[in-house]
Amino acid sequence: MLGSTVINHQQHVGLQKLAALAGVTHSYLGPDKNLKFIQDDTSGGSALVCSCFRVLENLELTCAVGQLVYETVQAHQKVYNTGSGCLLFLAGAWSRAVLECLQRGISVSHIISAMSEGMDICLDVFRKYSISTDGLGVVQSESWTETSHGFGLQLSKKPIKAVSQAMDHLQGTGNAGHKPPNTGGQRKIKLSRHFCEAKSRNVSAASQPKPLNVAHIAEGLTHGCVSAMKLVVEINQIQSKNHRNISCSAFDIIKVVTCVLPGLPEDQSCVLPGCIVLLSAEQALVAHDLQEQHLKVALINGDLSDSFCHLGFRRPAGMQHVKSKMPLSSSKEEEWMVTVLALLLKLEVNLILISGLANQKMIQRCCRHRILVVERVKASVLKAFADDSGGVPVTYVTQLNKQCVGTQAKILIWRDLGSTGTEFSTAVNISSGANSGLATVILTSCVHGKLQALEDQFWSCAYRLHHALIDKSVLPGGGVIEMLCIHHLQKQAGQCTEGAANPYRGVVLCLMADGLIDYITTVMFNTGRLSKVKARTLVSQQLQDFNGHVGTAAKFSQLFLDSGTEDTAFISTVKPVRAPPMTIYDNVSVKQEAWRKALDLVFLVLQTDAEIITGIDQRTDGAKENLMLL
Repeated sequence: MLGSTVINHQQHVGLQKLAALAGVTHSYLGPDKNLKFIQDDTSGGSALVCSCFRVLENLELTCAVGQLVYETVQAHQKVYNTGSGCLLFLAGAWSRAVLECLQRGISVSHIISAMSEGMDICLDVFRKYSISTDGLGVVQSESWTETSHGFGLQLSKKPIKAVSQAMDHLQGTGNAGHKPPNTGGQRKIKLSRHFCEAKSRNVSAASQPKPLNVAHIAEGLTHGCVSAMKLVVEINQIQSKNHRNISCSAFDIIKVVTCVLPGLPEDQSCVLPGCIVLLSAEQALVAHDLQEQHLKVALINGDLSDSFCHLGFRRPAGMQHVKSKMPLSSSKEEEWMVTVLALLLKLEVNLILISGLANQKMIQRCCRHRILVVERVKASVLKAFADDSGGVPVTYVTQLNKQCVGTQAKILIWRDLGSTGTEFSTAVNISSGANSGLATVILTSCVHGKLQALEDQFWSCAYRLHHALIDKSVLPGGGVIEMLCIHHLQKQAGQCTEGAANPYRGVVLCLMADGLIDYITTVMFNTGRLSKVKARTLVSQQLQDFNGHVGTAAKFSQLFLDSGTEDTAFISTVKPVRAPPMTIYDNVSVKQEAWRKALDLVFLVLQTDAEIITGIDQRTDGAKENLMLL
């Protein structure tokens, strides 16, 4: 994978490896992502990927730096589901900046001190220029009739100028007393996302809660994944049916599940209320008998097996369900199945939802008694059914009693899958009969290997909207916030004076800003409309004309929306457009944590390298004396 990367032993080896590994993922930055194959030369197998996280997941990373990078990216991905490409790119860019500092003879302590100050400067820019989501993209009027850019939520009849409105929010941040989330340190979320902050009854009309335009926010967070974000907005519509408070969103990501169906065109992807599950032919027969009836449901938070043992309430990370093929004691297994089946029949259970796996013989016996067993159900789905049906999830099936069994569950046959060529026979919709907010995203593709990429794109969009609504603010995207950070870093670097505590502060801050410039130019290059040199030229020209005003930097976001060629027309203030321009947004918490983790990763590798003396092999000579190939 890194066979052509040259490592110089006279420099810090770990930082060079980090920069080289980050370079592998450059093509996955920005809104225009291309699918690529990764092939295993040993087994001949291949994987189709479109994100840096999937690239790392499919690479054999044997070196310590590679393992550290993968664990850092994996930890970020588990929490945020987006921003891993930004994290890894900046880790590589700032590694090169540190290497340059070391070549200039700057000490490690001075590098860490200056780059830490540079990160504080960037986070202060985040706080200053973040945009509140309250009323963002909404023009209030008496009637709400038209839709915004095809995303389906209803807006005012008055036209919305997204860019100018967002700029008004930005420019009014300091004057209107708006306080964005505290991005420096740990943020405190006082209320759950299911509730809104209580308002005093004696308030004027001007201080009433503003409507939350989820469609506009989602549109700005699309980042090139238009189809996936449309599905996210459809979910919000389903969950908002009984949600009357317009000042907060009903979007609840823990009640969202995905179901992938190979063999169908991608345009058949859709969102359905309830929980869609795929059944075998035997299970489908039971479902047909039970459909449109009021069913009694048992909820099991574990496995339906006589050998299942609860692992405790702190489940180990990275655990996977594996079906055992080892033969069990026939007498013990038979006794257990007889006992369980008798209990289920006594309680008149028709449906069993299990978070884990089920004994296959038990599934077959349940089918013969018209009891449907569904495996691998998300914990959030179990909770939703428990809330709506009155059931109580249990760990072991033998714990079931009359009070634990829920009622009013329903099964509807959604689609016959016989013609899709899959191992499943039927897809059914299981619901609790109430508007629980459960929603299933059906993702389809004729290319089986593409389903993982489509699912990743959906979850990235869903979590971008989720974090924006949690943060209650967004950042100006499309390179705007990076331009602002570059400007402030260069400004601070120019203010450095001789005799300061850190004489190299200005040099380090400039090199740190160069890493952000490289990030912007790479994203611009990946759009396919500009060469790397042209992109760098445009960024340099924009920085020269930059006066610290948000509107100047905001012109960069138009580049990612236009289909033009290598033209500088996007810099002009007047540009003909057929439709109102769309504003690009970034997440506050996601970008903040990605940048922090990138710098922490660089510091960790830097300080580890600084404590290890990597000698030079004196027996070698010639041009390869100080070089090693990975």
